[in-house]
Amino acid sequence: MISIFKKSGAACLCAATWTMAMFMSGDVLGADRPKTLTEVEALVTELSNWGRWGKDDQLGALNLITPEKRKQAAALVREGKSVSLARIVEKQSAADNPDPFEQTMLPNVDGGQSQWTLDRYSVAYHGYAHTHLDALCHLIYRGKMYNGFSQSEIGPKGAAKLSIRNARGGVFTRGVLFDIPRMRGVRYLEPATPIYPEDLDAWEKHAGLKVGPGDVIFIRTGRWQRRAVLGPWDATDPGIAGLHVSCARWLKQRDVAILGSDAASDVLPSGIPGMTHPVHLLALHAMGMNIFDNCDLDELSEVAQQHKRWEFLLTAAPLPVDGGTGSPLNPLATY
Repeated sequence: MISIFKKSGAACLCAATWTMAMFMSGDVLGADRPKTLTEVEALVTELSNWGRWGKDDQLGALNLITPEKRKQAAALVREGKSVSLARIVEKQSAADNPDPFEQTMLPNVDGGQSQWTLDRYSVAYHGYAHTHLDALCHLIYRGKMYNGFSQSEIGPKGAAKLSIRNARGGVFTRGVLFDIPRMRGVRYLEPATPIYPEDLDAWEKHAGLKVGPGDVIFIRTGRWQRRAVLGPWDATDPGIAGLHVSCARWLKQRDVAILGSDAASDVLPSGIPGMTHPVHLLALHAMGMNIFDNCDLDELSEVAQQHKRWEFLLTAAPLPVDGGTGSPLNPLATY
């Protein structure tokens, strides 16, 4: 029904070229990939943005989205077409959705005679089902959050530092789609498939663009396509496709503002004994980089292919919850 299900000759050639390149260079490229907890912890220091924007900074990499960057992003709008990057809310319990979105219809205040209909929403949005943005307070490591703020800042009323309230100005910048299944000539990546820095470089070459400071990148693994075909599965077993921790240096070198994906960015299993989500650690904790989780990138994949353009204006507006650890939201890509 959609073109990513069709494996054309060009796609096969692309997949064959990618496979050969990986086979020829894998040993050399793999030599620089962290394999232990100690190596990942060294990256926390190496890639740190702590103090970069001042000792009291709570915006982190959002500082990279400057007024000039916003103006450049606005110029990407040519056709006026917007595409939602949010998954339609999942109301049914499933292997990847133990906390379904809840909608409760409220009693009619006038005994059925009122013109108003009312409802209440409830959602535990962190996890692998609901589209959301992680706040920088979402991850604590060795007693600290981004920029050295103590975990003691987290209490019964929420986070006194680094909460999602700091992102209330919203996101308005250049977005870039990395469509890894399309590059490999497949419908979707299988669970536990790692994406390496060389894959990100290869996509830039394929798409004819380069990621720069203040960009938001979205990594498409085809997770929702696989779910539609084979049904939901637990991300912890057999796993889920995503970025290998070695991609963290790439993100820092490009000065990415926010990382996003159609799952939760990290490949699972992570390949790092003793640590499940090293990409989350290095993004949120070390670099101060918010993360979009569980975006639906399938329609965007089609629109981008139609226009042969994988860059767009990205807008998103998290709920300004004082103390909040994140926010469900609806990111938009506009062409």
